[in-house]
Amino acid sequence: MRHVIVLGGGPAGVTAALRARELGVEVTLLESKRIGGTSINDGPAPVRTLARAARLLRDTSSWSTFGLLGDPPRADLAAVLANANRVANYAHEKKHLAEHLRASGIEVVEGIGPVRFRDPHTLISADGNTWQVDRCIIAVGGHGQTLPIPGNELGLTYNDIRSLTALPARVAVIGGASTGCQLASIFEDFGCRVTLIQSSPYLIPQEDEAISTALLAEFRRQGMAVIVNARAEGLERAPDGIRLRYRANGRAGQAAETQEILVDAVFFAVGWPGNIETLGVEAAGLATERSYITVNDYLQTSAPHIFAAGDINGRSMLVQSAVHEGQIAAENAVLGPHRRFTHDVVPSGSFTDPEYASVGMTEAQAREHYDVAIATVHYDELLRPVADGHPEGFCKLIVERRQRHILGAHVLGEYSVEVIQMVAACMAAGMRIEQLAELQLAYPTFTEAVGLAARRLVRELGVVPMAPSWSDIEPFTPFTFL
Repeated sequence: MRHVIVLGGGPAGVTAALRARELGVEVTLLESKRIGGTSINDGPAPVRTLARAARLLRDTSSWSTFGLLGDPPRADLAAVLANANRVANYAHEKKHLAEHLRASGIEVVEGIGPVRFRDPHTLISADGNTWQVDRCIIAVGGHGQTLPIPGNELGLTYNDIRSLTALPARVAVIGGASTGCQLASIFEDFGCRVTLIQSSPYLIPQEDEAISTALLAEFRRQGMAVIVNARAEGLERAPDGIRLRYRANGRAGQAAETQEILVDAVFFAVGWPGNIETLGVEAAGLATERSYITVNDYLQTSAPHIFAAGDINGRSMLVQSAVHEGQIAAENAVLGPHRRFTHDVVPSGSFTDPEYASVGMTEAQAREHYDVAIATVHYDELLRPVADGHPEGFCKLIVERRQRHILGAHVLGEYSVEVIQMVAACMAAGMRIEQLAELQLAYPTFTEAVGLAARRLVRELGVVPMAPSWSDIEPFTPFTFL
């Protein structure tokens, strides 16, 4: 085997191409648009920038608390979006992704549109160029979708945010998982009146129930209308906006009712299917499930010479997972299927307001398999969150009692996505809870909550005769923000 073709220039594809080249084979990387994929061009990079702008605008409401006087700023949407585009372009201008790949000896072909399989060993582009396939790694990612309901053509997805010319006064977001909550939070902080509709009883249902419950409460406290147990039924154009019909489950003993709201924009956040429509999976003999290419534990598809990494296989819709899978797919394509992939310790989170993050098992998952101990530290027990004016939030640790390994952690509040990284590192290192409890964490920080939760668990488990620290004996008493 001398040649690997990689389809897709996102995190999984770029990583796979570089790793395959390191292993000494010729590599061709085919990208339909621009190297970088959704994560740089459309997703986390620009959307995180929008979330930062929205958060800064939100913080102006607390200026007087800190003795700061003056008129708060307003959002200039054109300038905000231009800054998001700047961040997306920065990765290309600073990292020179395509140039770096070419300098590594990789043949890069970008901007060629969709490429499909003509047969299991031949790829063809829209302009008729063909490539013979010895080994192939598919990393073409996924995309946002709308619901199959009447009027869905009036709806938008997160990709459309950067095409807005003005902030809509009234926004409806359909879908209360990670992307939907992030969109709703951004628009809420920008001053829009937001209605968030979720089909299940919980927001972000994949998260720990404590996170789901607290985020729902915080959204409602901020004034967002959150409707759970409801399904969108249709959209239609109205003289003064878009009329959204939805059916909400009534209270116990009451039938579901169809209701309407009038908004200026509707955003769908209802799933992330893989980009298989134009790939020619049938011609390649690739098995699929729903909109994803099925793979085995070695990321190998039903065609043994073809591998799939990242969102296209539906295993883990995270950038960090895509990078990991890209490396494994490349090694297995070049060296033969020898390395299994796992996603055991993968920290993740969302830049909502407030942020949330998690790693490992939820409490419900842990209780199904282990005898567990749990400690939760609320942020109003710490100095830094109160000093920053954000005492809402908590850190929750889940530990297996017998071996005292950390099974999971869940954080809500400022810097959650940063805080969770430390717990993930401890879990990956196999640390027991008493080792985490002995770490001397910087003061005052949000991360202190992790150490305090660990010390509480150690005392509960009776592992070592730990004396209470001064912060445990004299908890900080927060004052009330008006």
